[in-house]
Order: sequence, then structure tokens, then C-alpha cells
Amino acid sequence: MNKAPDNAILKIASVQMISTPNLEENLNAAGKLVHLAAQDGAQVVVLPEYFCLLGLKDTDKLAVREVFGKGPIQERLAAIAQANSIYLVAGTIPLEAREANKVLNSTLIFDLSGRCISRYDKIHLFGFQTLTERYQESETIEAGNQPGLVSLDINGVHWRFGLSVCYDLRFPELYRSMGEVDCHLIPAAFTYTTGKEHWEVLLRARAIENQCYVLASAQGGTHRNGRRTWGHSMLIDPWGAILGDLPEGEGFISGLLSKEKLNEVRSKLPALKHRKL
Repeated sequence: MNKAPDNAILKIASVQMISTPNLEENLNAAGKLVHLAAQDGAQVVVLPEYFCLLGLKDTDKLAVREVFGKGPIQERLAAIAQANSIYLVAGTIPLEAREANKVLNSTLIFDLSGRCISRYDKIHLFGFQTLTERYQESETIEAGNQPGLVSLDINGVHWRFGLSVCYDLRFPELYRSMGEVDCHLIPAAFTYTTGKEHWEVLLRARAIENQCYVLASAQGGTHRNGRRTWGHSMLIDPWGAILGDLPEGEGFISGLLSKEKLNEVRSKLPALKHRKL
């Protein structure tokens, strides 16, 4: 394949939601926001973690889990991608796991024809407890075990994306294991408590240390189950600059990935080539 021209750019968008316990309501909201992002020119659109359901209790996701490759959630996602002629990175949906009382928290990627071309099962499972908050994903989610990567050829240019989800963000070795990518895509539902302290600094760190773009798609508000998520869907460039930030509420941000910017950062400070371990 020929080397991508230095001026190659790609418009990409991140959708932010305040998902509810109603599956149909969430799918409709996601469809509308993806359509708006596509109308704005985005060719790749990312949905947040749990975009399809944030239940009243953690076990609610078991009722809507699907077998990989079939089911109403996946059918709707395929239709959304096809109708908008975009690559859709579908946050996470609950897929059947080996254990009957658990699901896999999985990111699926659909191409312009609505075909699922990639999948990533969240590896690191969030556990957090204070006097007022408790989250233990391992009680209802089975961990994945393989890093996620997807390569897309768009308008004759090759783009390489890393896939991770929410709590994965705290584990830099996962991102190192994926090698050089153009952009890391990170659907998330960060809690307000941890988000206000760590979200931005972790996202910028992953961008700076891997000399790539980072696009994070977040949940951003107070949900019907009482949970409050941090929001701040962001696009960050390879030098660590924030190019877009949606503090809270539903909507989307968009921006451009630039091969020229990637090459500039990696040539003036070739840190990736200086690694010893």
C-alpha cells in the first residue's frame, strides 16, 4: 500500500449520552445523535459505553444480552451505520458470556454497509467503593482477554485505531501492547467521582505517551438509576492538546485526525523509537 499523503485528514465524532433503563429510548437517541454527526461530515462516529442501557440495577443488562452476530441491538446498529454511510463504533453492548449470570461488555464496529468488522471485549473491570458509592463490574461482566485493533481504509488512506473501554484507560501497558496507532477510541461511563480527578489527565497521558490522537465518548449526566457520570467527551491530539470537549449533557463533538500532525509530533520527538523496554 502506498504511503498516506501527509495532508490526509479524517473527520471523526464522539457522541455523548445520558442513557436510561429503556433500551428503545436509548437506541432512538443514539440514532439521532449519530445522524447529526454524520450530517456534520463525520466519517467515523463513536458511541459511549452502555449507550444502549444503564439499568436501574446492574443485572438489568442480562435481560437484553445478545449472541454475537444477531439480535435487535446489533440489527439497529447495522441499520444506523448503513443509513448514514459511516463507520460506527458502537460503544458497548452486552453479549452472551460463558457464565449464565454474566455478559461480555463489547465494542462492535460496523462498516458503511452495516457489516460488523471488528469486536473488542472490555478487559479491565471496574471496582470502586466508598461510603456512598459501590461498583463491582466483575459481578455481572466477564472480562475479555485480547487487545482490540481495527484498520480502516477511507478514501484511499489507511487509518489504524486502538479499541479500549473506560477502566482500561488506567492501564498504559494495554495501549503500549497495541503498537503505533493513529487514534485510540475509548467509549466510557466514568463516574463523576473519579472523572473529575482523573479523566482528563489519563486521556491526555495516553495521547502524549503513544503520540496519537485519543477520542473518548462518554456518558455525561445524572441517570434515572441515580448514578452520575462525568461526561467530558474529548478529542485530544498527539501533543496532548484538547481539540474538543463536551462537559455534560447529550450531544457530540467532532474534529479532524491529521496524518501531517502525527508525522510532525513523531519526527520532532521520536519517543516511540527511543523505547528500551
